Amino acid sequence: MPSYRIDLAYDGTGFRGYARQDGQRTIQGVLETALETVLGVMPSTSVAGRTDAGVHARRQVVSFDFERDVDCLQLAKSLNGILGPEIGVAEVRIVEDGFNARFSATFRRYRYLISVNPAGDPLTRHQVWHVGRSLDIGAMQAVAAAVVGEHDFSAFCRSVEGRSNVRLVDEARWDSGEDLLTFWIQANAFCHQMVRSLVGFAYDVGRGFTGVDSIPEIIEAGDRSRIATVAPAHGLTLWEVGYGPGGPGPR
Repeated sequence: MPSYRIDLAYDGTGFRGYARQDGQRTIQGVLETALETVLGVMPSTSVAGRTDAGVHARRQVVSFDFERDVDCLQLAKSLNGILGPEIGVAEVRIVEDGFNARFSATFRRYRYLISVNPAGDPLTRHQVWHVGRSLDIGAMQAVAAAVVGEHDFSAFCRSVEGRSNVRLVDEARWDSGEDLLTFWIQANAFCHQMVRSLVGFAYDVGRGFTGVDSIPEIIEAGDRSRIATVAPAHGLTLWEVGYGPGGPGPR
């Protein structure tokens, strides 16, 4: 049975996250409904990253198996006609048997944007967390450096019974512009609200609410109640998903 890969982007503002939920408008729900409209049958899909409500994606990956051959160019065109402008399909292609968007992925990369401009910008309000105050970028870099490597991220995740929160972070860093701070993080996988909790913790360290010296202790303790701030969803974008060893650093 042929397997297909869809690369897509979306503005998550008007959706209750990626995963299908009864009575809610979700990315998966509208995508699978569009696939059913075009193909005549609703396929079962797999996704690289189940983003939360309000989170965006630049390069999300979805896969599905389908019993018939599909014209990939025509499918992409038809999906864009149904899903745009909130969701855009960059490409549909046939992939090797056994490919799965979730389980075949070797890394995910996220970007988070914080504005320190006191005035704010209404044109970017759906993509940037506006905090309107100066932050200690050096202290925030210390947070990023501390999370690189393999750790139990229970302090930064909504835990699910029976599931491990151990993750391998390949790279984490802050880039500083005139009014904009950009957080890049790449890992083999992420647990629920991990990136937003890390950003919120870095923000608290950057504003002096939490001391830099507390970082190793908080990671070791694994106590989520010690994380005072979870960054809002709208500043977060799933930037890229990798399939294969290694991969380029954040860009």
